[in-house]
Amino acid sequence: MALIINIETSSMTCSVALTKDGVVEFQLEDTEGMNHAVKLAPFVERCMDEVNRKGEKLDAVAVSLGPGSYTGLRIGLSLAKGLAFSLGVPLIGISTLQIMAVKAMFRNLEWQGDEILVPMVDARRMEVFAGAIDFRLSNIIEEGPVILDEGSFENLYPYRKVVFFGDGAAKFKGVYGGQNGEWLENINPHARDMMALAEKYFQENRFIDVAYSTPNYLKEYQTTIPKNRVLNK
Repeated sequence: MALIINIETSSMTCSVALTKDGVVEFQLEDTEGMNHAVKLAPFVERCMDEVNRKGEKLDAVAVSLGPGSYTGLRIGLSLAKGLAFSLGVPLIGISTLQIMAVKAMFRNLEWQGDEILVPMVDARRMEVFAGAIDFRLSNIIEEGPVILDEGSFENLYPYRKVVFFGDGAAKFKGVYGGQNGEWLENINPHARDMMALAEKYFQENRFIDVAYSTPNYLKEYQTTIPKNRVLNK
């Protein structure tokens, strides 16, 4: 198995985990807000100190590609690229929604295996970034932005149990139009949750370009001008 540094910066939490053989060997996190620009580089440096202390060699760098925070994703991918390039190791990119789906799978040992998992990342107002994923990690509905209303995901309702989770899922409860939905709490992405997918991708040689890969925003970034600046013109 491979020794991998996993970097997750898509949400308010900044986290890094060093994993090997299905074990988290070292991890750090900051949950105080969007401190990624300050916290991430020291976290990675401490992980590398741990690698060197053990006399080991890093095999790959894995990074969450999004969707999520535009700023956080840029910071995470930029540092991951630099680290992979400087060490001459491959770069692994993983969907944030897939990371959340795997975390949900491991959360509950009573799954039947035919449930549909719908991770949701809050995109403000009644919009989320979401996808529908089965237990083979295949996309039943491709990842993308969704404006939530009573008809959202209604094509999933007649067939199997649908499980919603993530920081965008709570606001869907009030408009959900189906009868077979469930909600899981506290399923947010973390670097340690990347371990299974990172090892799988490494074994399959599923790497991304160190120079040209970009975050998976799922929606173009739109800048806004504060109201006070508009009024003062």
